Amino acid sequence: MSPARMSKIEEAMRVVMQFNDAFNQHDVPAMMALMSEDCLFENTAPAPDGTVYKGQADVRQFWESFFQESLQAHIEIEEIFGFGERCVMRWKYSWGSGHVRGVDVFKVRDGLITEKLSYVKG
Repeated sequence: MSPARMSKIEEAMRVVMQFNDAFNQHDVPAMMALMSEDCLFENTAPAPDGTVYKGQADVRQFWESFFQESLQAHIEIEEIFGFGERCVMRWKYSWGSGHVRGVDVFKVRDGLITEKLSYVKG
């Protein structure tokens, strides 16, 4: 693998890990600083297909509401790997007395998350 390709893979994983750190701090401005203007976030709920949020304003509004209702939200990365512009993160989401496991598929371009597609076991 070329050093340039390896650097792109590493960059995608670094951005996703920074995003997860901001999530765990409930720091919406820091999360949104890592997302592109035309970002897309596909939530896990409601089943079976989730809700799609598009653009900075729509995604920001979701996260602000989410953290107001989920005061103990925390995501533990169980595994993370990348290939090209894609990064896959297997996670455990905890909210105090419970947890659920799932996977996020990210697309990172020019150092910003352009897509975050979330899937949950259950």
